[in-house]
Amino acid sequence: MEANTQLMFVILGMVIGIIIGLAGYRLFSRSHRELQATRQKLIERDRQVAELRGDVGEHMVRIQHRLATIRHEAEQLEAQLSDDSFRWQIESSTPIYLDMPGVNDSPERQESNASQEEQDAFKAPRDYAVGKNGTLSEDFGLKEDSDSPQPARH
Repeated sequence: MEANTQLMFVILGMVIGIIIGLAGYRLFSRSHRELQATRQKLIERDRQVAELRGDVGEHMVRIQHRLATIRHEAEQLEAQLSDDSFRWQIESSTPIYLDMPGVNDSPERQESNASQEEQDAFKAPRDYAVGKNGTLSEDFGLKEDSDSPQPARH
């Protein structure tokens, strides 16, 4: 009977061990599959980012090329304009420039732009209100408000 009991414990231990092993394998294989799926998503997104970077780089190159073309055409137009003014004998105290800020600005135009910005910064005070009526009362700013609330003191 004792041999039977020991044999039964061995068989029962093996069955429990197999069940625990299968449960652990299923648990770890599930997390392994999730890990593999996450890695696959990461690789796919890295590929998409690399493709997007390549597209953006190509786009920037096309924009730079177009800007260079526009600058070249502007220079050609400016040369044609000066040739036509010379041909028609149009006298001008200042040379003719296209209105392209920062490109081929003459020193006179840069100074005039700076003086215009300074004038815009200092504007004269208005003698009218911004609201609907548009005018201020005669005694505006002369009344003393003694009823005005005092700030809280702690």
